[in-house]
Amino acid sequence: MRAQVVRVGVRVLAGAATSAGVAGVALHVIRWPLEPLVLAASGAPYLMGGAVLGAVGFAATRQWIATGVAVAVAGIGIATQAPLYFAEPGGDGQPIMAMQANLLFDGADPNVVVDQVRARDIAILTVNELTRTAVDSLSSAGLDQLLPHRYLAPGQTASGTGIWSRFPLSDTVEYDGYVLNQISATATVPEIGPVTIYAFHPVPPVYDTGVWADELSRLHEILRRSPADRPAIVGGDFNATYDHARFRAMASGRFADAAIQAGAGHLVTYPTDKPIPPLVGIDHFLLAGAHATTVETVDLPGADHRALVARIVLDADH
Repeated sequence: MRAQVVRVGVRVLAGAATSAGVAGVALHVIRWPLEPLVLAASGAPYLMGGAVLGAVGFAATRQWIATGVAVAVAGIGIATQAPLYFAEPGGDGQPIMAMQANLLFDGADPNVVVDQVRARDIAILTVNELTRTAVDSLSSAGLDQLLPHRYLAPGQTASGTGIWSRFPLSDTVEYDGYVLNQISATATVPEIGPVTIYAFHPVPPVYDTGVWADELSRLHEILRRSPADRPAIVGGDFNATYDHARFRAMASGRFADAAIQAGAGHLVTYPTDKPIPPLVGIDHFLLAGAHATTVETVDLPGADHRALVARIVLDADH
């Protein structure tokens, strides 16, 4: 009798785990409008992993049809995540290093930021949650000596956004109609020419899911209008993961997710100010006319995000 109870219990748990896997796949594929589902989509890979447990549980209790279903769900889940783990080939060109950092207002240690820029030979730095205090602190720490060109739209708290560059910047733009600041500039890179640099920070979905979706759509439209005759680098806290269909729509057409190009896997960047380790990757580089060969995360003491550092090869034939 006890063995029967155990078998039933295992089957129930296997069914729940497989259902979680189905939910993870659905959250990955569909553009959900409701805030709880948008937030749940950030955890889609963890839910998909439930199907593996489901397959083990069903197999252990010899439920072969159910095992096949769970294996199929697990396979679909793996297929959705596999692109993150296989590097894509790229062409020849000029390599540069880029860094994306959310500073948590002026919480991030400016000396660590500048040390990372120096040690990693960063040529392009995009930042979010940039305050005027943070601008002064970064300047005092020596950032302007390393990256002498800048276009900044600092804010009181989360709204501020900035671009620092080793190369001269022109054609600066601040885009109207967003809760947080969205900016771009053109960097003139020797032997390459003009390169469009974007620093984006759409509002998080907890603010208002409709506003979040609208901002992602309008930022996507900005990228669609980006000059096609030059490379482009987009750095930002997108408040969206690879498992949000709206983000993947932005990383399409001319633009590609640098982490996918590099086969960097799941780069979790948030949150870093909690007792638990970071769980989701909401900081990204998108590239056009360029190819990332490596992308990795970097700890920033005092911030609530890890930074991203990417080695980017700018296409020579643009």
